[in-house]
Amino acid sequence: MARQAQGKDAGEKNAAVNRRARHEFEIEERFEAGIALLGSEVKSLRDGAVTLGDGYIATQGDDLMLLNVHISEYANANRHNHEPMRPRKLLLHRKEIEHIAEAIQEKGRTAVPLRIYFKHGLAKLEIGLGRGKRTYDKRHDLKERDAKREMDRARAEND
Repeated sequence: MARQAQGKDAGEKNAAVNRRARHEFEIEERFEAGIALLGSEVKSLRDGAVTLGDGYIATQGDDLMLLNVHISEYANANRHNHEPMRPRKLLLHRKEIEHIAEAIQEKGRTAVPLRIYFKHGLAKLEIGLGRGKRTYDKRHDLKERDAKREMDRARAEND
């Protein structure tokens, strides 16, 4: 019998991670949302055939939609395959939808997809709510990361 994974990431498998979002935005809040997907989209996600780079979350009526995310067509699907760039509905509690919608309306704030993962067999989206970074903030973060890398490298050489 297989041993069950324990801890915070138990049963989670990343399908895609948006590394660019952490560079471009200062993430203030995170939310976990379900995604309304078609069967061929789920199979493509399991293969890791998704690009989150330019994706964002917008309101459409009373719902939140995931826009501009490319999920490639599933190679083994029949002629009823999905459209790769179609808008996808996000599944959240009403209060979370209202909170995110209000935040998006504020000047300078945005909601971006951080990662798509599978949790206990269900596709989930981690949403980051934050503000865009200025160019000097990005340079400062890069400088800090390089300095930390140099310190770690020097520490490893001394050990």
